[in-house]
Amino acid sequence: MPRLPAAFRLSPRWAPYVLISPFLLLFAVFGVFPLLFSLYLAFQSWEPTSGLGAMAYVGLDNFAFALGDEWFWKSLRNTLWLAFASGVPQHLVAIPLAVFIHGRFQRLRDSVVGAYFLPYITSTVAIAILFSAMFSTDFGLINAGLERVGIGKVDWLNEPGSLKPVIALVVFWRYLGFNLVLYLAALQTIPKDLYEAATMDGASPWQQFRFITLPGIRPMVFFGVTLSVVGGLQLFEEPFILTRGNGGTDQAGMTAAVYLYRMAFDFNDFGGASAMSWLLFAVVAVMTWLTNRAFGPKGGAA
Repeated sequence: MPRLPAAFRLSPRWAPYVLISPFLLLFAVFGVFPLLFSLYLAFQSWEPTSGLGAMAYVGLDNFAFALGDEWFWKSLRNTLWLAFASGVPQHLVAIPLAVFIHGRFQRLRDSVVGAYFLPYITSTVAIAILFSAMFSTDFGLINAGLERVGIGKVDWLNEPGSLKPVIALVVFWRYLGFNLVLYLAALQTIPKDLYEAATMDGASPWQQFRFITLPGIRPMVFFGVTLSVVGGLQLFEEPFILTRGNGGTDQAGMTAAVYLYRMAFDFNDFGGASAMSWLLFAVVAVMTWLTNRAFGPKGGAA
């Protein structure tokens, strides 16, 4: 077989870099460049319809506007409320449910776990449309059930007091299975000898759960809670579809991500949206740090 000329041969020194260059190129174009461009836009006033030449440097004005914007602060409060209301029940239910499935189901465990995991891999749009139909005021299944027991209709998706719980319920239902899989994987790493020794010593099931199971899955709890915090603070699809993209009545369902979208594509203020996105990044960083303090190794050692 003829060999390539020396000019076309790839040096072993550079071969690894050439092989990974497609990923680095795509990451630079679709990852690094948008990030840096967003940071640049945060200090500019720009409407994309006017072209790149219409950019004007405004310094920290976009950040000052964001910090003084009542809608931005309200969207942050809504985001924190939804992240807490949907994230905390996910783990409070997923942990005991994982322990129950791990201990009681053997042959059918994969089928049961698959049923819980199915919502996570289902299209978010399909899920939001499904729940929109279920909570419809006139034709929804939920109101039909309430009327059967003598309770009047509830305008779930238009009343500020009911809209946020509905969104939190959808997020909880979708991500419960994901956390369940995480905790089941963690439970399988705990040696059975520990439970057998604890049983011989007379430890009750609650004592085994408290002193063996919880410490054994603590690293996975830290991982799962961190994902819930980061994902909850970036919540977009469910509230966007359930509120038809406008945040709902009194902006009760407008999260920070939804408001960033509206600021950029509805109000054509890409500079203000970029500044708000970096402020949201700061909030995510702080909440992640607090999660690390509470659930991470250092927090546990303290």
